[in-house]
Amino acid sequence: MKILTLIIFLIAYIGIVTRRDKSLYFVFCAIFLLLVLKIIEFEEIPNFINYNVLGIFLGTSILSYLFAYSQVPSRIVDKIVTKKYSTGIIFLLICIITGLISAFVENVATIMIMAPVALEFTKKYKINPVPLFVGMAISSNLQGCATMVGDSPSIILAMEANLNFNDFFYMPSYKLNSLTGKLGIFFFVEFGAILSFFVLYLFFKKEKGIHKTLEEKHAIKSFFPTFLLVLTIFSLALSSFYQDRFQYFPALICLAYGFLGIFWLIIKKSEKINIKDIDWESFFLLIGIFILVGSLKKVGFIEDIANFLLKTGKNEFKIFLMIVWISVFISAFVDNIPYTMAMISGIKILCENLGTNPYVFLFGLLIGTCVGGNITPIGASCNVVGMGILRKNGYKVSFVDFIKIGLPFSIVSVSASTLLLWFIYK
Repeated sequence: MKILTLIIFLIAYIGIVTRRDKSLYFVFCAIFLLLVLKIIEFEEIPNFINYNVLGIFLGTSILSYLFAYSQVPSRIVDKIVTKKYSTGIIFLLICIITGLISAFVENVATIMIMAPVALEFTKKYKINPVPLFVGMAISSNLQGCATMVGDSPSIILAMEANLNFNDFFYMPSYKLNSLTGKLGIFFFVEFGAILSFFVLYLFFKKEKGIHKTLEEKHAIKSFFPTFLLVLTIFSLALSSFYQDRFQYFPALICLAYGFLGIFWLIIKKSEKINIKDIDWESFFLLIGIFILVGSLKKVGFIEDIANFLLKTGKNEFKIFLMIVWISVFISAFVDNIPYTMAMISGIKILCENLGTNPYVFLFGLLIGTCVGGNITPIGASCNVVGMGILRKNGYKVSFVDFIKIGLPFSIVSVSASTLLLWFIYK
């Protein structure tokens, strides 16, 4: 039964990777097979789903849509390109802004927000947009793991590992079973980001272009979506103190502000909301993956992952490095959501057997899975979206074009952030 479950899971996994546009078909066909073969029962399915993750994801997706509609990110870029900076510096600043937005807005939404502005800038000044788009995609992936709401694996880790919004900035002593608290993953990601931006600049500094003031500027439609986004972040931070009393607090906050934004847009009557722009595919894909991973847990395969890692010995640093760099390699080619969900449970079991605190390993897992997607153009959804926009506009992006920037960026950022993480936590 265990082997059959794994085969079904792998077929669905391969389907997600090779036919992203048909990923829902593969996932729900796999679930249908699991039900027909009696590997899982229909009444078990609700227990496999993490409703907090779904609520946070849907709420932040709506807010991301509204933030893009407001034109605030586009106006920020307008301000930058009017300065008399070199093309390389402008590219770098756009990537930094993309990364900062991505820390609080879902990665694909961030690329959708920034890509049209970046494309307009490069077309206007006759500059090759490929390096900039690669830089934006990998900056978005990196910063997505800095906060609880930055990317799907971050949301999943937070809910599955009992982390709240504030824990990503400061881990309290009682969760670490130590006398003092420690810095959260946010600071380790930012340390890696600072060093990796030097890598980006080495690629950008050779770019040449025409510098003049933009004749056309994006008009801001409203600051209200930005206000909602900021309010959401502060509310999530405050809710961290009450999350133990009501576990669905974060989901309700994100959904409340998201639907408040929809209501605001409806009463404006200046523009109809297009619900197709919200990432419904990823929403339902998350539900399906929760069920598939739940089946792996049920048959004991997750425990097998933990036992495999234990067979390498009890050297914690060695296990930590294996978790980080295996995650980097796997995420370079496959979707990181099912991998993250499977590995979180395995790491928990592993740490119980080792008698050690799991958070250093879980943070290492998150960094490895999120940043590993930077190596190839198929490693993360925002890479696929960004490169797709370029192709639609007549620009060809090869694997080599992407890897020559993504690989050194990933090695520097992962090495710096995870080694500092280990040094501080151990």
